[in-house]
Formats: sequence, C-alpha cells, structure tokens
Amino acid sequence: MTPKGSKNIGKNRIVTLFIGLFGLFILFAILDLLLGSVKIPFIHFIDFILGNDIKDPVARQILVNFRLPKTIAAVLAGSALAVSGLQMQTIFRNPLAGPYVLGISSGASLGVALVVLGLSAFSIPIWVSQLSIATAALIGSMLVLLLILAVSVRIKDILTILIMGMMFGSAASAVVSILQYFSNESVLRSFVIWTMGSLGSVTGIQIWFFSLLTFLGLSMAIILARPLNVIFLGENYARNLGLNVGLVRFLVFLSTSLLAGATTAFCGPIGFIGIAVPHVVKMLFKTSNHTILIPASVIAGAVVLLICDIISQLPGANYTLPINSIAALMGIPVVIYVVIKNKRFSGV
Repeated sequence: MTPKGSKNIGKNRIVTLFIGLFGLFILFAILDLLLGSVKIPFIHFIDFILGNDIKDPVARQILVNFRLPKTIAAVLAGSALAVSGLQMQTIFRNPLAGPYVLGISSGASLGVALVVLGLSAFSIPIWVSQLSIATAALIGSMLVLLLILAVSVRIKDILTILIMGMMFGSAASAVVSILQYFSNESVLRSFVIWTMGSLGSVTGIQIWFFSLLTFLGLSMAIILARPLNVIFLGENYARNLGLNVGLVRFLVFLSTSLLAGATTAFCGPIGFIGIAVPHVVKMLFKTSNHTILIPASVIAGAVVLLICDIISQLPGANYTLPINSIAALMGIPVVIYVVIKNKRFSGV
C-alpha cells in the first residue's frame, strides 16, 4: 500500500465517522422530540418539518413550546461542554481536565446562590425567575473569568494557573456553603434543584442568548484549532515556531468560559460530558488534530447529551430524572477507563 493510498483510506475513515456521527445526531434529535411523558406521533413530526399545521393542538404545543427548545438546549450544551473540555485537556496537558477546571461552574453557582439564597437570608424580597437565575449565573462565571484572565496575563506557568482556578472555585464554593447554612428550606430547595441541571427551563429569548454565546465560543475554538495543534506538541516548541502562546492561552480561556459559563447559566452545572466526550472522540478518530477533533466533539457532545436527555425523561413516565445525574452515570465509566489506561501506559 502506497503512502498516498494509506492517506486516502485515513480520509475515507474520517468522512465515514463524521457521517455516522451526524446520522446518530439526527436520530437522537428526532427521538428527543418524540419521546417523553406524552408520546408524539411521528406523523406530527413530519407535519412540523414540512411546515404543515399539526391537527392535534396539545401535540403541537408540546412539540413547539417544550420539546423543541429542550432539544436545542441539549445540542448547544453538549457541544459547548465537549469542546471546552477538549480545549482544557490540551492547554493543561491533563486528560482529566474539564470545562469547569477554571472555577467557572463555582462562579456561576456563587452568582445563583447570592440571588436565590443571599437576598432571602437578609429578608430582601426578589422575584426569582429562570431569567434572573441565568443572569446571575452568567455574571458569576464572567467574574471568575476576569480573575483567571488577569492571572494568566501575569503568570506564565500553566500549572500555577490551574491551581489558581481551583482556588477561586474553592473560595466560591465556601461562600455558597455559608449561604446555604443560613438559608431557609424553600429557597435552599430551589438552589439544590438548579444544581441538578435542567434542559427544559431554557425557553423564549433565553434560547437566543444561549445560542449566541455558544456560537461565539465555538467560532473561537474553530479558529484556535491550528494553534492548539502546535501547543499540543509543547509550549516551548510552539514559542520556537513564533506562536504567541500567552495570547492563544488567553483566547482559549475566553472561549472555554463563554461555552461553560453559558451552559451553566442556562442549564445548570452538567458534569462529566466535558471530560468524557473528548476522549471518546479521540478514540474514535485516532488523531490529535484539533481541526478534526473540534467539529467531531461538537457533534458527539450533542449526541451524548441528547441520549442523556432521552434517558432522563423516562419515556412513558410522569416524572423526569436530573440531567446531571444521568450525564455523570454515562461519563464516569469513560473517565475510569482513561485513568486505568494512563496508569497502564505509565507503568504504575
């Protein structure tokens, strides 16, 4: 087999994998729209796609007002978490790094806690809506982002930045714990429910804001694909090639914070998707080329979170499981496999 022939086989394999992933994406997106406590007939879905009027008003309301926004939210959140996790694993050269390693999730939790728990603890009345919670989470995550960006400008060592991110996250979590201690049962329950994650609460204008932030973060990630390929080979090597490592790192942090921050703000903290999906993609495509891994992670992340959402809906039942719990149960086996695999190759 000639090198040219081997190269063609490699390209054909990648194209086949992308087609397969996209096919799974279409399949599970349709199932997510149709399955749930109320089963939507497939003919109604066909009418919806063709723009025809759905004769059953209940089915139309469920499909358009509830199922469709939830499916879009699953696609956006899954793609955002997978790509941000991939970027963090590359920048920190750590297979267990995830989208929340910079303390973004803790900052978002602090923002929500200050609104839901803090104001009530001081008997300050506030109308707590999904939009106010999302706004508070977004502000909290952006404040942590500013701290991380300020640190990254002054500190060049990537391990120190990782430690600082963990410290910011721990400090935010400590404040949240104090607020929980002084909160009454009703508001504490609201906060705990938010920490479980939800895709069904993203509706109306929130979808547009979520889509915009995700689009910006993913666009930056795609632009940064080639610089990440160089950094993957080592920061010293990248500097010798003339790459501005500090600027690339800054932009990666910004992209990750937009993606993880927006997802946490609108859907709550959803763990393990950002850690597990990049490893699944790497195992499937057998490459470290980020021009392939990033678009593959976009599709794979969407597929995995769609599957999680279908499972969490318990089709035919009248209740829904927390999406965060389902994502954890699906992601933990992958993380365990990665840890065992790395231990084996390191000879430990």
